[in-house]
Amino acid sequence: MNRSSPGTLQVQDVTVRFGGVTALDGVSLAAAPRQVTGIIGPNGAGKTTLLNAVCGFVRPDAGQLIFDGTSLARVRPHRLARMGIARTLQGLGLFPRLSVLENVMVGADCRARAGFWTALAGLPDADERRLRDRASEALSRVGAADLADRMPDQLPFGMRKRVVFARALVAQPRLLLLDEPASGLSEAELGELGELISDVAADACVVVVEHRIDLMMAACNSIVVLDFGKVIATGNPAEVLTDPAVTTAYLGATGHG
Repeated sequence: MNRSSPGTLQVQDVTVRFGGVTALDGVSLAAAPRQVTGIIGPNGAGKTTLLNAVCGFVRPDAGQLIFDGTSLARVRPHRLARMGIARTLQGLGLFPRLSVLENVMVGADCRARAGFWTALAGLPDADERRLRDRASEALSRVGAADLADRMPDQLPFGMRKRVVFARALVAQPRLLLLDEPASGLSEAELGELGELISDVAADACVVVVEHRIDLMMAACNSIVVLDFGKVIATGNPAEVLTDPAVTTAYLGATGHG
């Protein structure tokens, strides 16, 4: 019987192998709603593989992935938005020929990415207006409302990252997965990102993979540490970052590739 709180992501003994390489080895964790759960570890520790498994891009060889009491075993990536799951990628992934607003609108349904204009043309006028309104609200939430009509290549990198964040928020996710959201940001932008992540967590379960420890200390309620595909520590940021096993893992990080 599942006794977790509604909106919880549960990873239960998940193992993922690529040929002879074990990327995840019996990983278990729980990410609670209205909390920010961070996942850290040296390069090659399995962090992005874990997010890929949650999103259905990678099929586990063993174990279970459950969100809000529903198994994700058969989830297909294009159905994530309908399930209340959104994810940002390490890269920007913005469409250069779509405006900022249109790029955000795409986040409401991953299937539209293959043919935005065709998908939009098939919507009733009222639905299209609602989608545009949602996209505008998402841009406002990230402080980019005045950029709606601009093209992505007209924006500085930090603003493009905000657009990517808005594209994830337009799906109104109950589970938001962030893969290295701080990459390429300045110190000032880093602080703003931390505040935004905390704001989103007020009504969603947020999971963050990130190398910037300062961001994780500021934004996360709990942190899970992976090393060579295994969980080596779990706890609040202060506990985790003083754990001897974590210190050893990072001191030996040059061997992780």
